[in-house]
Amino acid sequence: DQDWLQSRAGRHDVAAPLSIYELHAGSWQMEQNDEGQWRQYNWRELADRLIPYVKELGFTHIELMPIMEHPFGGSWGYQLLAQFAPTARYGSPEDFAAFVDACHQAEIGVILDWVPAHFPTDTHGLAQFDGTALYEYADPKEGFHQDWDTLIYNLGRTEVHGFMLASALHWLKHYHIDGLRVDAVASMLYRDYSRKAGEWVPNRFGGRENLEAIDFLRHLNDVVALEAPGTMVIAEESTAWPGVSESTQKGGLGFNYKWNMGWMHDSLQYMEEDPINREHHHGKLSFSLVYAWSERFVLPISHDEVVHGKHSLIDKMPGDRWQKFANLRAYLAFMWTHPGKKLLFMGCEFGQWREWNHDQQLDWYLMQYAEHVGVKKLVGDLNRIYREEKALHQRDADPTGFQWLIGDDKANSVFAYLRWSNDGEPLLVVANMTPVPREGYRVGVPLQGAWTELLNSDAETYAGSNIGNGGEVSS
Repeated sequence: DQDWLQSRAGRHDVAAPLSIYELHAGSWQMEQNDEGQWRQYNWRELADRLIPYVKELGFTHIELMPIMEHPFGGSWGYQLLAQFAPTARYGSPEDFAAFVDACHQAEIGVILDWVPAHFPTDTHGLAQFDGTALYEYADPKEGFHQDWDTLIYNLGRTEVHGFMLASALHWLKHYHIDGLRVDAVASMLYRDYSRKAGEWVPNRFGGRENLEAIDFLRHLNDVVALEAPGTMVIAEESTAWPGVSESTQKGGLGFNYKWNMGWMHDSLQYMEEDPINREHHHGKLSFSLVYAWSERFVLPISHDEVVHGKHSLIDKMPGDRWQKFANLRAYLAFMWTHPGKKLLFMGCEFGQWREWNHDQQLDWYLMQYAEHVGVKKLVGDLNRIYREEKALHQRDADPTGFQWLIGDDKANSVFAYLRWSNDGEPLLVVANMTPVPREGYRVGVPLQGAWTELLNSDAETYAGSNIGNGGEVSS
């Protein structure tokens, strides 16, 4: 996969289209035998099935939930014991390497979820490794995580710091992984994360920042840039910590990208409102543009949003069946035209009704219904337009690549904005967030001429009602 490795730096550039399909390797698709028992695919079988599917949908990368060896499947891999070994659930290390290679041959990048924040308390793991707190902090106020019943790495110890750096480089260099998505960064940055007064120990200056973890993250990003050039490190970080994706030379943490959790929470809250009430929540959809360029962002609709009673993505939408599909299609089109790279969890691309369950494959039987096929077709078309139209990706990290035309029409719940490419080509986005067709609605644009309709999320081809602009509008 040398060709891929040499070309990937350009693919990961902030001006390039980056569209990530997040999945759990064991529950994307399974095989049922004659007795009705389900079997998880191994890496080679998964490659044969997954890669053509991801190519058809037009995603540039896949992101695997943790595939490091872990004792408890119900942790989805996040409570892992082996920082260097792929899980034996899906085959050998060679099988995993072959899977990554097959993705690269098909020009699909591979990102791994990586967990340097904490580890499980299993006695056959790293806990009390020599009878003392070796990898973790000795004081439970520093070393025990009450949210997850896990132990926290003492990254202030040179040996532990080096152990975790070696793990990151092992995946990037040995397996040719293209990026790491660092899990639970917020819990690493703050000593009082999810703790009440008296339950945490301040740093040596009396503050709440975890200086050792901050030092580790900055060192990690510097070392990765040096040792594995062209790869990415992405932070799942939910606070307003400044400079997460700013270079370490300028005082930042040095990540390539940061998950935009604020956009995700606000936009989903907006979509969950009945359209009749959306005028009172208008700012939830526009507020993200106030800080869209404060970091290099990924817009994440991840596994966390479709579990634990939060409902699936389509089932968050209000209204009857038809309404839910129309809302989902409008939301996806809004997401793909909003500044920031894209991440979508498996099942959301065809509107799975059920929440994700790691013990079951996705509900593939839904693909016999036109509405589900329509959502999948829309995601494929959005990815294609996102890749082809430079305005949608070139100036992602630059405020001049975005221009509001209508941002405050609360009464109609309509938004309109332009995205600009480097050579001054505009792409116009108009979003109507109610089921009421707006006839003769006027949108002022800066250029005169014919505007071609590239995509209408309500088109018949996506199982919509086909109310559109007939392919063209003149200004």
